Amino acid sequence: MQPDSHLIQAWESLRPHWIINPTGKGIPATPTYSILRYIIPPILRPLLRLNIRGSHNIPRKGATILAANHLSHIDPILVIASSRRTTHYLAKDGHFNNPLLRTVMHSTGQIETQREAGANDALASAADILVANRALGIFPEGTRSKRKESPFLLPGKTGVARLAASYPNSVVIPIALIGTRQCMQPQYHKFPRLWKRLNFHAGEGITWLQWLADPAGGDMNSQSLSAIAQGEDHEIRAALSKLYRKFTDQLMGSIAALGAP
Repeated sequence: MQPDSHLIQAWESLRPHWIINPTGKGIPATPTYSILRYIIPPILRPLLRLNIRGSHNIPRKGATILAANHLSHIDPILVIASSRRTTHYLAKDGHFNNPLLRTVMHSTGQIETQREAGANDALASAADILVANRALGIFPEGTRSKRKESPFLLPGKTGVARLAASYPNSVVIPIALIGTRQCMQPQYHKFPRLWKRLNFHAGEGITWLQWLADPAGGDMNSQSLSAIAQGEDHEIRAALSKLYRKFTDQLMGSIAALGAP
């Protein structure tokens, strides 16, 4: 369902309560990444037992959030290779300690975040990517699943919903990565077992505003949003938190429905 102008205006009236401002640092140029993205994936795909489904759902341009489950170190690589978009991930500062790895991370457009800076600074860095109309790769679980048995999928954290809400025209794509744990299980496999089957399943995208207006989603209209805006600050925060949680839970449900183990 497409949102009407009244709902959009009502959501904008709540802007002080939901906006995540970018850092303003911008996104570095990534000529190396662009070259590698066009050369390496076409070479690798025939060599791998890789099944890509739903890649047509991923917009070729514009602000996009690629939200996938997380089981292995190769997950970001699989998303980058399969999505056909230059995709930026937030990476912990520890990944930038090694000079060679730091060069690779910077040249491929990955964004360094400081561990001690906290979640809000990380979200501001993610906002830089969306403001630039780029593709942001994100793992809503917040960390790699360390469960020993299926189901491995963890509950999602609401950061993905906060980003979607702050940049409500960004398209959020649910993605299920299947087989990456068997290909390279953390603390067990030192190198990827490239003969293992990998599956990349991308579902239909949705923007925050579309989700708000959908009866099966946020089920909101301009009147209900205006009613929220009339509350005290703590009441507004509580109402928005409920929306963030509902969006995140439904997103995780979509990822599970796509086959995430």
